[in-house]
Amino acid sequence: MKSIDPNNFKVTDKIKLSKIPTLLKVKADDDEKEEKLEKVQKKLSDLQDVMYSHNKYSVLICLQGMDTSGKDSLIREVFKEFNARGVVVHSFKTPNSTELEHDYLWRHYIALPEKGKFAIFNRTHYENVLITRVHPEFILAENLPGINSVKDITPKFWKKRIEQINNFESHIAENGTIVMKFFLHLSKEEQRQRLLRRLEEGKHNWKFSPGDLKEREYWDKYQKYYEEAINKTSKEHAPWYIVPADDKEMARYIVAKIIWEEMQKHTDIKEPELDEKIKDNFEVYKKALQKK
Repeated sequence: MKSIDPNNFKVTDKIKLSKIPTLLKVKADDDEKEEKLEKVQKKLSDLQDVMYSHNKYSVLICLQGMDTSGKDSLIREVFKEFNARGVVVHSFKTPNSTELEHDYLWRHYIALPEKGKFAIFNRTHYENVLITRVHPEFILAENLPGINSVKDITPKFWKKRIEQINNFESHIAENGTIVMKFFLHLSKEEQRQRLLRRLEEGKHNWKFSPGDLKEREYWDKYQKYYEEAINKTSKEHAPWYIVPADDKEMARYIVAKIIWEEMQKHTDIKEPELDEKIKDNFEVYKKALQKK
């Protein structure tokens, strides 16, 4: 299997989702993909330990994708070797009453990772320019000045919100948060098959919701707004990567490999060295311990 080059998935120019494949054809079976993933899992785990001791950077991994695109299982598999203290997962669903008493980015700010740690946003601040664009009536729950009906939500409103998201990501990047955003690019047919499996396989029944079928009716709208958001917010300090997601095993490996490769650019992440005075007294400390 060929090595994964992050540049093949990184959005640097304007993209059209309909022109990007949802399946990466490779000469590898699932066992080989799993073996490749396991190697990267361990590398990422070791890297996070070093990051923790270095204590200057944090990492924010943003995952977006249509229903059934594989976000949950990707998180489980890619980060399974991490020390539990080093990674936190946040799943952002419909804002609750407390969250609605603040601006829409507040709940994302307070979920940002501490220095030395990874945070994974399973669905992200981009829901505020995706699901709310498909269902603009949701904006009314934010109780914003000047927004009294859907008619008040103009193109200018969405342009401003995109600017706010760009500013948010620029701010956290300048303060030491490494941001990587992944769109799990799923085909409509593969989604249909996965929804069918939820109905047909007993162990997956609990995942099914009639609402999934309702949202599927808005497929084209979601693709349009994803495309627009990605094109307007993929920046060098917070890039988007479009990952073919019809093959779950391959998608997991691609995401893991991209994270690993991109983290290698931060060559200053190293374990701190002990003070020379402490090193010089190692023998003294050893003798003191041996006496007890």
